[in-house]
Amino acid sequence: MADLFENYPFGRAWDEMFAAEGRTRDAYATVHAALQKLDAADLKSRAEILGRSFLDQGITFALGGVERPFPLDLIPRIITAGEWQAVEQGVSQRVRALEHFLADAYGAGRVFADGVVPKRLLTTSPHFARQVAGISGQDGARIVLSGVDLIRDETGAFRVLEDNVRVPSGVSYVLENRQAVAELMSEAIGDQLVRPVSDFPAKLHAALRAVAPWNVADPTVVVLTPGVYNSAYFEHTLLAREMGVELVEGRDLICRNNKVFVRTTAGEMPVHVIYRRIDDDFLDPLQFKPDSMLGLPGLVNAARAGNVTIANAIGNGVADDKLIYTYVPDIIRYYLGEEPILPNVDTYRMEEADQREYALDHLAELVVKPVDGSGGKGIVIGSKADPKTLRTAREAILENPRGWIAQREVALSTVPTLIGDKMRPRHVDLRPFAVNDRDSVWVLPGGLTRVALPEGELVVNSSQGGGSKDTWVLEQGRDGDRAPAPIVPEVSTKFRTGPQEMPAFDTASYRLQQGQQQQQRHRTGRNDAC
Repeated sequence: MADLFENYPFGRAWDEMFAAEGRTRDAYATVHAALQKLDAADLKSRAEILGRSFLDQGITFALGGVERPFPLDLIPRIITAGEWQAVEQGVSQRVRALEHFLADAYGAGRVFADGVVPKRLLTTSPHFARQVAGISGQDGARIVLSGVDLIRDETGAFRVLEDNVRVPSGVSYVLENRQAVAELMSEAIGDQLVRPVSDFPAKLHAALRAVAPWNVADPTVVVLTPGVYNSAYFEHTLLAREMGVELVEGRDLICRNNKVFVRTTAGEMPVHVIYRRIDDDFLDPLQFKPDSMLGLPGLVNAARAGNVTIANAIGNGVADDKLIYTYVPDIIRYYLGEEPILPNVDTYRMEEADQREYALDHLAELVVKPVDGSGGKGIVIGSKADPKTLRTAREAILENPRGWIAQREVALSTVPTLIGDKMRPRHVDLRPFAVNDRDSVWVLPGGLTRVALPEGELVVNSSQGGGSKDTWVLEQGRDGDRAPAPIVPEVSTKFRTGPQEMPAFDTASYRLQQGQQQQQRHRTGRNDAC
């Protein structure tokens, strides 16, 4: 039987299975031993079964206009309990800080007045939604679901690559990948205890109910989808089914007297929480794109009146802005009084003259990104770009410095992946998903590992030809780790006014305050008609 790992190459990237040639990391010992008993033909046969199953279930993505099964490599990516603890606490910390920031950005604006973040970054962000300024009904729950993209650098340390707090996608692949790998690679699990991911739908549903308007005892939740032609429609249907709620389109909803209802065969039913999978611009044609047929006229007014919660909140995209990303470490210090647990990737702000000058002189060594880009679009990797591409990037930066950042090119960590008849290292990232119910942030143990399938490629997005892996988080004591002490964030003294001015969120006091404010609006006639 041919060795799948014959002539396995090593580079400067951190390899997650091998510490060095011939040295398997403890967490991967069981998986590596199982793979030694298999050959490429066996793995390919299992992969073909998986591809047919995914295609039959509609677990696909569009690449070049063609629907294809989402590529899943059967070799799992493994994270030890100790490593995961840092990820879990770091992601939670980041979500809590961004929650404060968004409430402040659309409210009092203290973070700008205190000089932590320049206000012009808010007003010039393409995702800033003036239409929802002053809506306070979602403080503490603007980010119900988030996906924080992480990478491991050349030393194996996790770093934050970007934040996704608008409409993060991909969690359906986490659920389906686990089921597929558990069935097709059962021998690889062996005696390892892998933390489950099946709790996610219940956690999300509980959080959505928890953020309902204060005066609703038994809230109705719906999932709002653009429809069957959306690339993530499979995910919308899966989550609605697993949560046991209605999957609706805009045409299924009506707004009357600042309240939202869904049409059913039994008549109209009130809706209190909308988990939306539609971008801001298409949600309410009275406030955004007037020709949108996907959303609901009057939705923003209903949210402003406190009769419906939109998850995630409209306008969250300002926190996804990659220029705001560069300020998140200071945002954490300001609101939480803590040092960041997960560092950013080293980043240069093109709107600052000295950083722009350095970046333009070293474009061939950096990665240039548009601040509002997604799906890997618009990225220029300097070391792989030809002179013409670099000239075009330079011109774009000089024309619109606010629209770009530059980052150090990081050799993303690698995990063995079946390529042809051999295992070869391929670069990966990780998107942990976090659920916020106002009182706490729960992080799904694992998340979506995306893998760049072409050799040497650093862009992992499926729209650029990437695939995925199942992500295993090992239970404590089963991965060679000692039980680590809980991470206690170092208290920062840089922004002492922040935590004093922005105290920890008190759910009971908040709901009482919102109820009083809503009653006052009714008395003064401030509820606008839809």
